[in-house]
Amino acid sequence: MNEVVRAAALLRAGELVAFPTETVYGLGADASNPGAIARIFAAKGRPADHPLIVHLPDAGQLECWAVDIPEAAHGLAAAFWPGPLTLILRRHPSVSDAITGGQDTVGLRVPNHPLALQLLREFGGGVAAPSANRFGRVSPTTAAHVRDELGAAVSMILDGGPCAVGIESTILDLSGDRARILRPGMLDVAAIAAVLGYPPALGAERSSPRVSGALETHYAPATELQLVAAGELAQALRVGLAAGRRIAVLTDPQLLQAYEGIACHPASPDPVRFAHDLYAALRELDALGGDLILVAAPPEEEAWRAVNDRLRRAAAGSK
Repeated sequence: MNEVVRAAALLRAGELVAFPTETVYGLGADASNPGAIARIFAAKGRPADHPLIVHLPDAGQLECWAVDIPEAAHGLAAAFWPGPLTLILRRHPSVSDAITGGQDTVGLRVPNHPLALQLLREFGGGVAAPSANRFGRVSPTTAAHVRDELGAAVSMILDGGPCAVGIESTILDLSGDRARILRPGMLDVAAIAAVLGYPPALGAERSSPRVSGALETHYAPATELQLVAAGELAQALRVGLAAGRRIAVLTDPQLLQAYEGIACHPASPDPVRFAHDLYAALRELDALGGDLILVAAPPEEEAWRAVNDRLRRAAAGSK
Protein backbone atom coordinates (compact mmCIF):
# COMPACT_ATOMS: atom_id res chain seq x y z
CA MET A 1 0.00 0.00 0.00
CA ASN A 2 1.55 3.34 -1.00
CA GLU A 3 1.51 6.38 1.25
CA VAL A 4 -1.37 8.17 -0.47
CA VAL A 5 -3.61 5.10 -0.38
CA ARG A 6 -2.78 4.59 3.30
CA ALA A 7 -3.44 8.26 4.07
CA ALA A 8 -6.85 8.11 2.37
CA ALA A 9 -7.71 4.98 4.37
CA LEU A 10 -6.81 6.80 7.58
CA LEU A 11 -9.07 9.70 6.61
CA ARG A 12 -11.95 7.29 5.98
CA ALA A 13 -11.30 5.82 9.44
CA GLY A 14 -11.70 9.24 11.04
CA GLU A 15 -8.02 9.89 11.66
CA LEU A 16 -6.01 13.07 11.07
CA VAL A 17 -3.58 13.27 8.17
CA ALA A 18 -1.27 16.24 7.57
CA PHE A 19 -0.52 16.94 3.94
CA PRO A 20 1.22 19.60 1.86
CA THR A 21 -0.50 22.23 -0.22
CA GLU A 22 1.11 24.99 -2.24
CA THR A 23 0.37 27.42 0.61
CA VAL A 24 1.03 25.66 3.95
CA TYR A 25 0.65 22.14 5.35
CA GLY A 26 -2.93 21.27 6.23
CA LEU A 27 -4.28 19.15 9.09
CA GLY A 28 -6.78 17.03 7.22
CA ALA A 29 -9.90 15.19 8.32
CA ASP A 30 -12.95 13.78 6.56
CA ALA A 31 -15.16 16.86 6.23
CA SER A 32 -18.31 14.71 6.47
CA ASN A 33 -17.28 13.00 9.73
CA PRO A 34 -18.15 15.01 12.89
CA GLY A 35 -15.87 12.91 15.08
CA ALA A 36 -12.90 13.50 12.77
CA ILE A 37 -13.64 17.23 12.66
CA ALA A 38 -13.66 17.30 16.46
CA ARG A 39 -10.16 15.82 16.42
CA ILE A 40 -8.93 18.80 14.38
CA PHE A 41 -10.25 21.26 16.95
CA ALA A 42 -8.76 19.24 19.82
CA ALA A 43 -5.33 18.87 18.18
CA LYS A 44 -5.08 22.56 17.32
CA GLY A 45 -6.79 24.00 20.40
CA ARG A 46 -9.03 25.80 17.92
CA PRO A 47 -12.18 27.71 19.02
CA ALA A 48 -15.35 25.88 18.05
CA ASP A 49 -16.81 28.86 16.19
CA HIS A 50 -13.77 29.27 13.92
CA PRO A 51 -14.69 27.83 10.49
CA LEU A 52 -12.66 25.37 8.49
CA ILE A 53 -11.81 25.34 4.77
CA VAL A 54 -12.87 22.24 2.85
CA HIS A 55 -10.38 21.04 0.22
CA LEU A 56 -11.83 19.39 -2.88
CA PRO A 57 -10.25 17.21 -5.59
CA ASP A 58 -11.79 19.35 -8.35
CA ALA A 59 -14.39 22.03 -9.02
CA GLY A 60 -16.90 19.37 -10.06
CA GLN A 61 -17.67 18.79 -6.37
CA LEU A 62 -18.76 22.38 -5.69
CA GLU A 63 -22.46 21.44 -5.78
CA CYS A 64 -21.89 18.83 -3.06
CA TRP A 65 -20.84 21.56 -0.61
CA ALA A 66 -22.52 24.78 -1.74
CA VAL A 67 -25.85 26.06 -3.06
CA ASP A 68 -26.89 29.18 -4.98
CA ILE A 69 -23.45 29.16 -6.60
CA PRO A 70 -22.94 32.37 -8.60
CA GLU A 71 -21.56 32.23 -12.12
CA ALA A 72 -18.51 34.14 -10.87
CA ALA A 73 -17.55 31.14 -8.73
CA HIS A 74 -17.32 28.90 -11.78
CA GLY A 75 -15.26 31.49 -13.65
CA LEU A 76 -12.88 31.93 -10.72
CA ALA A 77 -12.54 28.18 -10.26
CA ALA A 78 -11.72 27.77 -13.95
CA ALA A 79 -9.11 30.53 -13.73
CA PHE A 80 -7.43 29.78 -10.41
CA TRP A 81 -8.10 26.18 -9.35
CA PRO A 82 -6.06 24.26 -8.53
CA GLY A 83 -4.53 27.20 -6.70
CA PRO A 84 -4.36 29.42 -3.62
CA LEU A 85 -7.92 30.79 -3.75
CA THR A 86 -10.65 29.93 -1.24
CA LEU A 87 -14.23 30.78 -2.22
CA ILE A 88 -16.84 31.56 0.44
CA LEU A 89 -20.25 30.33 -0.76
CA ARG A 90 -23.65 29.52 0.68
CA ARG A 91 -23.34 26.15 2.34
CA HIS A 92 -25.17 23.01 1.26
CA PRO A 93 -27.69 21.81 3.90
CA SER A 94 -25.59 18.68 4.45
CA VAL A 95 -22.53 20.66 5.61
CA SER A 96 -22.18 20.53 9.38
CA ASP A 97 -22.04 23.49 11.75
CA ALA A 98 -18.65 22.19 12.92
CA ILE A 99 -17.21 23.02 9.48
CA THR A 100 -18.84 26.43 9.14
CA GLY A 101 -18.63 27.66 12.73
CA GLY A 102 -22.44 27.75 12.75
CA GLN A 103 -22.63 30.12 9.77
CA ASP A 104 -24.60 29.69 6.56
CA THR A 105 -21.43 29.85 4.44
CA VAL A 106 -18.60 27.45 3.70
CA GLY A 107 -15.03 27.95 2.44
CA LEU A 108 -13.94 25.75 -0.46
CA ARG A 109 -10.77 25.37 -2.51
CA VAL A 110 -8.80 22.97 -4.73
CA PRO A 111 -5.13 23.04 -3.70
CA ASN A 112 -2.32 23.12 -6.24
CA HIS A 113 0.06 20.45 -4.96
CA PRO A 114 0.46 17.07 -6.65
CA LEU A 115 0.48 15.11 -3.39
CA ALA A 116 -2.58 16.94 -2.06
CA LEU A 117 -4.47 16.31 -5.29
CA GLN A 118 -3.50 12.63 -5.29
CA LEU A 119 -4.79 12.32 -1.73
CA LEU A 120 -8.05 14.15 -2.44
CA ARG A 121 -8.72 12.07 -5.56
CA GLU A 122 -7.95 8.83 -3.74
CA PHE A 123 -10.18 9.88 -0.84
CA GLY A 124 -12.89 10.96 -3.24
CA GLY A 125 -14.49 13.70 -1.13
CA GLY A 126 -13.97 16.87 0.84
CA VAL A 127 -11.16 17.15 3.38
CA ALA A 128 -11.31 19.86 6.02
CA ALA A 129 -7.79 21.13 6.51
CA PRO A 130 -6.75 24.16 8.53
CA SER A 131 -3.03 24.78 8.91
CA ALA A 132 -1.30 21.94 10.77
CA ASN A 133 -0.17 23.88 13.84
CA ARG A 134 -1.47 24.98 17.22
CA PHE A 135 -4.17 27.62 16.85
CA GLY A 136 -2.85 31.17 16.43
CA ARG A 137 0.76 30.11 15.96
CA VAL A 138 3.07 30.12 12.94
CA SER A 139 1.81 27.98 10.08
CA PRO A 140 3.96 25.03 8.93
CA THR A 141 5.60 24.98 5.51
CA THR A 142 7.50 21.68 5.89
CA ALA A 143 6.62 18.24 7.24
CA ALA A 144 9.21 18.75 10.00
CA HIS A 145 7.30 21.81 11.24
CA VAL A 146 4.16 19.67 11.60
CA ARG A 147 6.01 16.88 13.33
CA ASP A 148 7.71 19.21 15.79
CA GLU A 149 4.49 20.96 16.75
CA LEU A 150 1.73 18.37 16.66
CA GLY A 151 3.61 15.09 17.02
CA ALA A 152 1.43 12.12 17.93
CA ALA A 153 -1.81 14.09 17.45
CA VAL A 154 -1.44 13.34 13.72
CA SER A 155 -1.79 9.76 12.50
CA MET A 156 0.26 10.39 9.36
CA ILE A 157 2.22 13.20 7.71
CA LEU A 158 2.61 13.17 3.93
CA ASP A 159 5.93 14.84 3.17
CA GLY A 160 5.77 16.86 -0.03
CA GLY A 161 8.75 19.08 0.64
CA PRO A 162 8.61 22.84 1.35
CA CYS A 163 5.44 24.64 0.30
CA ALA A 164 5.83 26.70 -2.86
CA VAL A 165 3.79 29.78 -1.85
CA GLY A 166 4.41 29.80 1.88
CA ILE A 167 1.40 31.76 3.19
CA GLU A 168 -2.28 30.95 3.21
CA SER A 169 -4.76 31.27 0.36
CA THR A 170 -6.67 34.36 -0.64
CA ILE A 171 -10.19 34.12 0.79
CA LEU A 172 -12.85 35.65 -1.48
CA ASP A 173 -16.40 35.98 -0.22
CA LEU A 174 -19.02 35.40 -2.93
CA SER A 175 -21.96 35.00 -0.55
CA GLY A 176 -23.08 38.64 -0.77
CA ASP A 177 -23.91 41.15 -3.45
CA ARG A 178 -20.29 42.06 -4.18
CA ALA A 179 -17.16 39.91 -4.10
CA ARG A 180 -14.95 40.81 -1.16
CA ILE A 181 -11.46 39.67 -0.16
CA LEU A 182 -11.59 38.70 3.50
CA ARG A 183 -8.00 37.45 3.71
CA PRO A 184 -5.32 38.55 1.25
CA GLY A 185 -3.04 35.98 -0.31
CA MET A 186 -0.47 35.98 -3.07
CA LEU A 187 -3.02 35.98 -5.90
CA ASP A 188 -2.96 39.25 -7.83
CA VAL A 189 -6.08 41.27 -7.04
CA ALA A 190 -6.06 42.61 -10.60
CA ALA A 191 -6.23 39.05 -11.93
CA ILE A 192 -9.25 38.33 -9.73
CA ALA A 193 -10.87 41.57 -10.89
CA ALA A 194 -10.31 40.58 -14.53
CA VAL A 195 -12.38 37.43 -14.00
CA LEU A 196 -15.07 39.14 -11.93
CA GLY A 197 -15.38 42.08 -14.30
CA TYR A 198 -14.94 44.52 -11.41
CA PRO A 199 -12.46 45.00 -8.54
CA PRO A 200 -13.36 43.06 -5.39
CA ALA A 201 -13.87 44.98 -2.17
CA LEU A 202 -11.00 44.67 0.31
CA GLY A 203 -11.39 43.80 3.98
CA ALA A 204 -14.22 42.44 6.07
CA GLU A 205 -17.40 44.27 6.99
CA ARG A 206 -19.37 43.72 10.16
CA SER A 207 -21.75 41.50 8.21
CA SER A 208 -18.97 39.48 6.54
CA PRO A 209 -18.63 35.77 7.38
CA ARG A 210 -15.97 34.73 9.86
CA VAL A 211 -13.09 33.06 8.03
CA SER A 212 -9.87 31.26 8.85
CA GLY A 213 -6.85 33.33 9.80
CA ALA A 214 -8.65 36.66 10.04
CA LEU A 215 -8.47 37.24 13.80
CA GLU A 216 -6.46 40.25 14.92
CA THR A 217 -3.94 37.94 16.59
CA HIS A 218 -2.67 35.05 14.49
CA TYR A 219 0.43 33.49 12.86
CA ALA A 220 2.42 34.38 15.98
CA PRO A 221 5.71 32.99 17.31
CA ALA A 222 6.05 32.39 21.05
CA THR A 223 8.77 35.05 21.17
CA GLU A 224 7.53 38.64 21.17
CA LEU A 225 7.60 40.07 17.64
CA GLN A 226 7.81 43.78 16.86
CA LEU A 227 7.24 45.17 13.39
CA VAL A 228 9.25 48.36 12.86
CA ALA A 229 9.92 50.64 9.92
CA ALA A 230 13.22 49.85 8.21
CA GLY A 231 14.53 53.32 9.03
CA GLU A 232 13.76 52.80 12.73
CA LEU A 233 15.25 49.32 13.01
CA ALA A 234 18.66 50.43 14.30
CA GLN A 235 17.08 52.55 17.03
CA ALA A 236 14.77 49.72 18.11
CA LEU A 237 17.77 47.41 18.23
CA ARG A 238 19.79 49.85 20.36
CA VAL A 239 16.91 50.27 22.81
CA GLY A 240 16.41 46.54 23.13
CA LEU A 241 20.10 45.75 23.58
CA ALA A 242 20.43 48.51 26.18
CA ALA A 243 17.62 46.84 28.12
CA GLY A 244 19.52 43.56 28.06
CA ARG A 245 17.12 41.83 25.70
CA ARG A 246 18.28 38.96 23.48
CA ILE A 247 17.20 40.02 20.00
CA ALA A 248 16.88 38.29 16.64
CA VAL A 249 16.12 40.19 13.45
CA LEU A 250 14.40 39.53 10.13
CA THR A 251 15.72 42.10 7.67
CA ASP A 252 18.26 42.89 4.99
CA PRO A 253 21.56 42.01 6.72
CA GLN A 254 23.15 45.17 5.32
CA LEU A 255 21.02 47.17 7.74
CA LEU A 256 22.83 45.48 10.63
CA GLN A 257 26.45 45.83 9.53
CA ALA A 258 27.30 47.83 12.65
CA TYR A 259 26.07 45.08 15.00
CA GLU A 260 28.13 42.01 15.75
CA GLY A 261 26.64 38.79 17.03
CA ILE A 262 23.02 39.60 16.24
CA ALA A 263 21.03 36.63 14.94
CA CYS A 264 19.71 37.83 11.58
CA HIS A 265 17.63 35.96 9.08
CA PRO A 266 17.95 37.58 5.64
CA ALA A 267 14.74 39.02 4.19
CA SER A 268 14.21 39.07 0.45
CA PRO A 269 13.29 42.36 -1.26
CA ASP A 270 10.93 40.35 -3.48
CA PRO A 271 7.42 39.87 -1.99
CA VAL A 272 6.96 36.41 -3.52
CA ARG A 273 10.23 35.16 -2.09
CA PHE A 274 9.61 36.91 1.24
CA ALA A 275 6.23 35.17 1.54
CA HIS A 276 7.78 31.80 0.66
CA ASP A 277 10.42 32.19 3.40
CA LEU A 278 8.38 33.98 6.08
CA TYR A 279 7.03 31.20 8.29
CA ALA A 280 10.20 29.13 8.17
CA ALA A 281 12.18 32.25 9.12
CA LEU A 282 9.88 33.03 12.05
CA ARG A 283 10.12 29.46 13.30
CA GLU A 284 13.91 29.55 13.03
CA LEU A 285 14.18 32.82 14.94
CA ASP A 286 11.61 31.69 17.50
CA ALA A 287 13.63 28.52 18.19
CA LEU A 288 16.56 30.64 19.34
CA GLY A 289 14.70 31.27 22.58
CA GLY A 290 15.43 34.97 22.74
CA ASP A 291 13.36 37.82 24.13
CA LEU A 292 12.42 39.69 20.97
CA ILE A 293 12.17 39.29 17.21
CA LEU A 294 12.44 42.54 15.27
CA VAL A 295 11.09 42.57 11.72
CA ALA A 296 11.77 45.41 9.30
CA ALA A 297 8.35 46.25 7.85
CA PRO A 298 8.01 45.72 4.08
CA PRO A 299 6.67 48.50 1.85
CA GLU A 300 2.98 49.38 2.08
CA GLU A 301 2.31 48.35 -1.50
CA GLU A 302 -0.28 46.06 -3.09
CA ALA A 303 2.29 43.35 -3.84
CA TRP A 304 3.11 43.19 -0.13
CA ARG A 305 -0.49 43.25 1.17
CA ALA A 306 -0.63 39.59 2.20
CA VAL A 307 2.82 39.60 3.81
CA ASN A 308 2.03 42.75 5.78
CA ASP A 309 -1.29 41.24 6.86
CA ARG A 310 0.48 38.20 8.32
CA LEU A 311 3.18 40.26 10.01
CA ARG A 312 0.71 42.63 11.66
CA ARG A 313 -1.32 39.75 13.06
CA ALA A 314 1.84 37.94 14.18
CA ALA A 315 3.02 41.03 16.04
CA ALA A 316 -0.36 41.43 17.73
CA GLY A 317 -0.48 37.75 18.66
CA SER A 318 2.96 37.57 20.20
CA LYS A 319 2.42 40.26 22.85
